[in-house]
Amino acid sequence: MNDENCSCLKDILCTILKLQQSSQIIEDTTINSCNKPFLGDCPIINCLNTRLVTLYSCCNANIITLPYTLNGVNGESSIFRIEKLDGCCATFRILTSNPDTSSQQPYVATDSFFTIRIDCIGAIKCLGDTFISCI
Repeated sequence: MNDENCSCLKDILCTILKLQQSSQIIEDTTINSCNKPFLGDCPIINCLNTRLVTLYSCCNANIITLPYTLNGVNGESSIFRIEKLDGCCATFRILTSNPDTSSQQPYVATDSFFTIRIDCIGAIKCLGDTFISCI
């Protein structure tokens, strides 16, 4: 397989990755998609560092859910953060709901990662932008 076969989803993931790595202030707030050129609802907000995504399998259109361990507790999550792109492969960090219900941060990072071929992803759903500590 060559990179051309995965370019559509790869372009979206590349945009998300670049946004997470550096803040951009863009005046157009009407864009509402995975490749929106800024993090957050308003481009003035620079403290957001993650565009949450869920992935769907190209084989059966099911949401991809993977196991993680956080503070000795095992679970499964379908919420991810893109961490790296390498050819037609993408590495994601598994995120989960914050166990501290009094926190302003709805999600926390786990130390669990996975790499998937982009051509195994049938769809990407962006859930919004947020701040994740310790990233």
